[in-house]
Amino acid sequence: MSSVDFYRRVPKDLTEATSLGAFMSICAMVVMGVLFFSETAAFASSRIATSITLDENTQPQIRLNFNITLLDLNCDYVSVDVWDALGTNKQNVTKNVDKWQLDENGVRRIFSGRNREGRELQYQEHDKTLEEMHKEGVAVVTLTKENFEEFLEDNEMAFVDMYAPWYVAVRYSSNLPPNKLLSHFLLIFPLFRCVWCQRLHPTWEAFAQEVKKAGMPVGVGKIDCMAEADLCREQKILAFPTLRWYHDGEAVAPDYKMDRTVQALMGFAKRKLDMDEKFKEWQSKSQDADQEEVEKKRKLYQQSRPEHPGCQVSGHLMVNRVPGNFHIEAKSKNHNLNAAMTNLSHIVNHLSFGEPIDDKNRKSKRILKQVPEEHRQFAPMDAQIYLTEEFHQAYHHYIKVVSTHLNMGSSNANSMMAYQFLEQSQVVYYNDFNVPEARFSYDLSPMSVVVEKKGRKWYDYLTSLCAIIGGTFTTLGLIDAVLYKALKPKKL
Repeated sequence: MSSVDFYRRVPKDLTEATSLGAFMSICAMVVMGVLFFSETAAFASSRIATSITLDENTQPQIRLNFNITLLDLNCDYVSVDVWDALGTNKQNVTKNVDKWQLDENGVRRIFSGRNREGRELQYQEHDKTLEEMHKEGVAVVTLTKENFEEFLEDNEMAFVDMYAPWYVAVRYSSNLPPNKLLSHFLLIFPLFRCVWCQRLHPTWEAFAQEVKKAGMPVGVGKIDCMAEADLCREQKILAFPTLRWYHDGEAVAPDYKMDRTVQALMGFAKRKLDMDEKFKEWQSKSQDADQEEVEKKRKLYQQSRPEHPGCQVSGHLMVNRVPGNFHIEAKSKNHNLNAAMTNLSHIVNHLSFGEPIDDKNRKSKRILKQVPEEHRQFAPMDAQIYLTEEFHQAYHHYIKVVSTHLNMGSSNANSMMAYQFLEQSQVVYYNDFNVPEARFSYDLSPMSVVVEKKGRKWYDYLTSLCAIIGGTFTTLGLIDAVLYKALKPKKL
């Protein structure tokens, strides 16, 4: 067996210890010690590595979570629609979508229910036409910008119908070459007709006649918002017809939203008058009180149900894994929307894809704690404000979604899947007759990002240790031999 010994020993009496050898041995031990502890620390630590692969997710749908505050749109008119490349076209999605009316401070005030379309309002059929009613006298006062303020001063209580006989007229100028006859003409034609306004006209006249017969102290008027566009713009009329109650020259919120029959309108007016009598009784009991306090009570009474146009829409949608969009716009089953007054400025409180990440969940906290910030773009639009300075404008958002697999260990307990996305936004300008919409277009990437925690294998660690010890020992041994030869005194 001794004939195959790789590590043959040199007799001790043949070896020579030198000071240089001792110094080189100490250096070798120091270097090997430093390298050993450095390699051990590197073995004990890990690094985050990323890679890109084809997305193997076979789920047909993806969850889209959103919470958006519309700063100047009433919840009654908010509609969430979905469209995608497969032909899916869902109007006014109702499932898993809630709406909250907000106060002037942006705080939730009234739950407006699911994103329902709303009840179809009842209209009344009349034996007489509007022209036949007018033969007996016109009871409704036609209001203009010149007599509107005077009308409110003359009537402590007033009920005004703001309508549009023709919703809008589109002007189109052909760009045909000069040799074409149409290029020299300006074509004007009506695009939409406000059916609801037309159906209300005879009822509104009959209501005014009933008010007059009953001797109710209520002024009944109407405003043609096409002829008096500036007046309706000052009154911030968003939809036609808008039925608004005025008290002492001030609009009382909310606007009338019940059935459009003479009986329903009379009932509403009587309730308003009854409330005013109760206020007068309340005020008479406070005659000795300070005038400022009385005025404060009056405002509280008139604004017992203050209505702010803000609306918060939140919930989630299950959308197909194909390019598509969901958009928020103003719609109503009982009104024609006034595109000239539609403002879709909004705040994205939250927008994300996939199952919501629970920051309180121990597994999620453990995994996300190890993921670098640059790989945690799960909701980059949160708390972003998108304001439009003019009407006929709205923000459109383009979102590129990338599925992300977070593997922070070999077991499923240390793995989860999320969706990162990048977003680009721009203001889109609309024509006067188109109602703007806040659009969120999304597209899912066919690639996925894998973020994983990587460490060194034990055999790689042992190999490195052997290389460090053997290499250091051999290298310093060679240096020692060279120095010994060079520094050894020569014999004479």
